[in-house]
Amino acid sequence: MSPQIVWPETMVSAKPEAKPGAAPQVRLFGQLKLFSGNANRPLSEAIAKYLKTDLSSADVGRFADGEISVRIEENVRGCDCYVIQPTCRPANEHLMELLVMLDALRRASAGRITAVIPYFGYARADRKTAPRMPIAAKLMANLITTAGANRVITMDLHAGQIQGFFDIPVDHLYAAPVVIEYMKRKRLVNPVVVSPDVGGVERARAFAKRLTADLAIIDKRRPRPNEASVYNLIGDVKGRVAVILDDIVDTGGTLTKVASKIRESGAVKVYAACVHGVLSGCAADLVKKSDLEELILTDSIPVSHLAGSKIRVLSIAPLMGEAISRNHQGQSISALFV
Repeated sequence: MSPQIVWPETMVSAKPEAKPGAAPQVRLFGQLKLFSGNANRPLSEAIAKYLKTDLSSADVGRFADGEISVRIEENVRGCDCYVIQPTCRPANEHLMELLVMLDALRRASAGRITAVIPYFGYARADRKTAPRMPIAAKLMANLITTAGANRVITMDLHAGQIQGFFDIPVDHLYAAPVVIEYMKRKRLVNPVVVSPDVGGVERARAFAKRLTADLAIIDKRRPRPNEASVYNLIGDVKGRVAVILDDIVDTGGTLTKVASKIRESGAVKVYAACVHGVLSGCAADLVKKSDLEELILTDSIPVSHLAGSKIRVLSIAPLMGEAISRNHQGQSISALFV
């Protein structure tokens, strides 16, 4: 099943027509070139299609012992290069692909190198939660910068402060416009947006405001990674359509527990909107058997086995493509930070 591209009709074209009498656009860097690793090739192709261009040629493979092999197969000297690579499963493999590609472009004298990371792995290790624990998200930032990136474009970081881990510019986009446009088409009656934890309240409040909905919060505890206990629901969901909003769905255990709690509290229907569908283990089966009406994801991570499931995938290619276009043309992208 192909991702459904949903984007507001007011979106500016990637290649706007020049207005009569308008000053010519100033190109700050050289020719635009898009490169893709192996993590999410369909998304890279969709971004290239939006930008009305082709992916540049690069051979990203493996040596016999499993080491990453990269060869840039065209001239990039002075060019504005974008490497599209989410660090999804297998995370370490795809991270190394990204780093080696960045290094190859740097050594080939690219004019500017931007790492486009739709899903930023290790983001949940953004602080020390116990003594003698690493801050792996900071390590990721250091590796990407050292490898040669001059800029990063990413989406819905697990923790916003990760932007500050980089010593290079970071454009932090949000998938909210794509999801909100889709939810509005459903014409939900008396909706309420539910934050699955206290940390996501700010994101849920902004989403609820644009959806003209009320807000509810789940009080939960996480005794260990990938496990959560749901305690209380703060807010009124009785007789209403609930929309759970989160950035990542991994094992699906927490999400399905939250959905059950909301239905027990009297909600008519329960939807869930999560940007990054990690879907580890039997997550897809849990979602299929859960109280969820539908789980809405984006294609920041490849999602498979959709037949007969409750999962709907929306494409972020127009959003990522527009960010790349505006960066290349030296235009503001603040309109995309919504």
